[in-house]
Formats: sequence, C-alpha cells, structure tokens
Amino acid sequence: MEKMINGIRRFHDQDPEVRKMFYTRDKTKKLKYHSNADLYESPAASWRDTLSCVMAPDVPKAQDLPEVCGEIMLEYSKEVMKLAELMFEILSEALGLSPNHLKEMDCAKGLWMLCHCFPPCPEPNRTFGGAQHTDRSFLTILLNDNNGGLQVLYDGYWIDVPPNPEALIFNVGDFLQLISNDKFVSMEHRILANGGEEPRISVACFFVHTFTSPSSRVYGPIKELLSELNPPKYRDTTSESSNHYVARKPNGNSSLDHLRI
Repeated sequence: MEKMINGIRRFHDQDPEVRKMFYTRDKTKKLKYHSNADLYESPAASWRDTLSCVMAPDVPKAQDLPEVCGEIMLEYSKEVMKLAELMFEILSEALGLSPNHLKEMDCAKGLWMLCHCFPPCPEPNRTFGGAQHTDRSFLTILLNDNNGGLQVLYDGYWIDVPPNPEALIFNVGDFLQLISNDKFVSMEHRILANGGEEPRISVACFFVHTFTSPSSRVYGPIKELLSELNPPKYRDTTSESSNHYVARKPNGNSSLDHLRI
C-alpha cells in the first residue's frame, strides 16, 4: 500500500512534458491521464489530476504503463483483486447466498484503477476535488495517503472520513445496490479540494463487469432475494446501458434513478 501511494506520487511529481505523453480525454482508452475529469459535466471543474487504467480482465503490459509506477500498479492490482474476491464471498453470505454467488455474476471480473493527485488549490472553497456522487461499480476499494479530504453524506450531514494510510475504505457501488435490491446501499460522498500545501494522493479501485467493452449480460435484482414481500425495486439492465454510462446530476448521481421501478 505504501509502495502504491509512493509510486503514484512519483508519477504526478514528474515534469508535465513526461506526463502529457499519457494525456487524453478519449474515454475509450484503457490507459489515460487527464485533469478535471468532469470538466464538461460539472458546474465547477474538479481540482484533481488522474492517471486511470483498466487493469482487468485484460491485464496491461508493463511496457505500456508509466515506467515510474507501472510495476507497482500491476502488483497492487493483483493483491486488491484477491481482497475483492474475499469481500464478495463475505457479501454473498451476508445476503444468504452461496459464497461464490457474486463472483459467479462476474462482480470481480473488471478492475478500473483511478490514481488521483489533488494539487493544492488556491481557492478550495470554490470547487471540489470530487463533486457529490455515488460510485458506478459493484464495489470500490479506496487507498488514501494521510492528508484526508473524503466526506460521506450521513443523515443529512457531511462527515469527515479520518485519513489512515494503513487502512482501506470499502464502498458499495450502485450496481451492487441494484442486484441486492437495496440490501446494500451505495453511500453518497465527495472529496474536498486540497487546501493544504502538499499534493494529496489516493487510489480508487472500481470493480465493474466491463468498462471499455460493454456486453449484453443482463443485471437485475437477484432472484433468490425476491418475494411477494420484497418485489424487485429496479428494472433489469445490460452492462451496455448500465450506470457506468449515465451522466451525473449537478448535485449527485442519477445512475439508478432511470432503473428504479
């Protein structure tokens, strides 16, 4: 975990001329570096730079990744996928299902890694590092440095999540909320702009079915969880029309609204 944070910090500390070799706003690219990801969607540009890469199911070649952090990105993704598989087993059992149920639905098949840098912001009260949203994933595993900035919306209040570089944060994604029929709920969160003097580093691993190559697989509330007393709350959808491709509202996320019955 420490090596991962340091590796991503080294990438963002490089000269802009080196970093811009990876720069693109083409959303179909599996590896890309960009600033202000929601520049054309959000009321205010998010104050962050991001190196993102699809790490699974198609594992990138080491030579295609940035030299200063490619090796640790591959190593970290292997370990975090093992952890995610264990978590999906636990979550399956929590739903009263067999341990392999969620894994057999390919919930751990796709891994999209976002390696963020939140530079110091001269006016942090005028924007965010990441606007209010829920995650468009089955599960998100977040690694932070010790600079903080993450807040979750709980009971109408924004609550600071204390930073701990020796811990990982697990967040239920929209798609897990959908297939669990609201047994698990995706929590809204946001990232404050960096008002400090040093860059803030975080790595978010999103477990998705697919990201750049949508398929026709149908997802909906798991049949074993449904009954007359617990009817489906969402319509079935394919990964092609899933929440990964739905635009966000200015103050939140509309990923599930169009699917709710």
